[in-house]
Amino acid sequence: MALIPVTILTGFLGSGKTTLLKHILTEEHGKKIAVIENEFGEENIDNDILVQDNQENIVQMSNGCICCTIRGDLVDALNELWEQRKDKKISFDRVVIETTGVANPGPVAQTFFMDDDVADHYVLDAVVTLVDAKHGQQQLNEHEEAQRQVGFADQIFITKTDLVTPAEVDALHNRLMHMNPRAPIAGISKGVVPLNAVLDLKGFNLNAKLDIDPHFLEQDDHDHADCGHDHSHDHDHSTCGHDHSHDHQHQHHDHAGHTDRIQSFVFRSDKPFNHKKLEDFLGGILEVFGEKMLRYKGVLYVKGSSRKVVFQGVHQMMGSDLAGPWGTEPKQTRMVFIGIDLPKDTLLAGLEGCLA
Repeated sequence: MALIPVTILTGFLGSGKTTLLKHILTEEHGKKIAVIENEFGEENIDNDILVQDNQENIVQMSNGCICCTIRGDLVDALNELWEQRKDKKISFDRVVIETTGVANPGPVAQTFFMDDDVADHYVLDAVVTLVDAKHGQQQLNEHEEAQRQVGFADQIFITKTDLVTPAEVDALHNRLMHMNPRAPIAGISKGVVPLNAVLDLKGFNLNAKLDIDPHFLEQDDHDHADCGHDHSHDHDHSTCGHDHSHDHQHQHHDHAGHTDRIQSFVFRSDKPFNHKKLEDFLGGILEVFGEKMLRYKGVLYVKGSSRKVVFQGVHQMMGSDLAGPWGTEPKQTRMVFIGIDLPKDTLLAGLEGCLA
């Protein structure tokens, strides 16, 4: 039986999660979605659109969706949903989990790798993060949780763009891009996100996309807003006409006088890795810095292999897989790391030392 895809919806207080969830639970979109809502959130959906008995925590909506309020552990809620689905009491094809506005999405994501019952029935599709255009800069300055939400994202939406100037949106966009270059960023105003932009993103699928996501190979000073290119997941860098040959020693970026603790850096090399050296190095790095490594992903050129090796991970949990053959394209390693106060120079030097 196919695994049920799960989307984690995160974003700081007031970023628009409730608006999006109301849309999912009430609009006629034809999808059967179970929404797991954490009742400690800043605004409970059920207060607005559901009339329900306090003892009831799974409610069927008129559009075929389900609202499930967590009154305990996420694993219990997922297992209860699964049991009811198995017994044909309810029907759903996918799950959206709303985290509280001040939550770190990391432990929620880890649930899908660490709990066997959950892993047998569900697959994590993506982390979608909403950032409030009006208050986002201040929240990122003051709250590490807001930075973590950005660092974990597979897709970022800047909400309430109608409340600020285009220059303010651009400044926030650039900051988010430097914190997390692997997540596409889109602005939205006065409306909800189309569901196909939230669901089935395959952000955790190793073989879904071999390229390292849209902004990965762009120049640091390249302005995405005006380049006229499509920076969706299907953007083919080989034909876009930009020079992507810049060195991987990126500089830290200072935003309005402060430096974000969560930052990203890129490693690229045309030389192949020694597989054993790389395995040992990454194992040691994860042991020491695993908690600080939010997300990392890469396409690796490994000596002795005619195929690409794709890897990605969350904290200490890393997976890798053989992908397609290199074919006629240049063999090149491309890796991105997103983390908290990571020793960039040490890591880059260590990766250099693993080259054959």
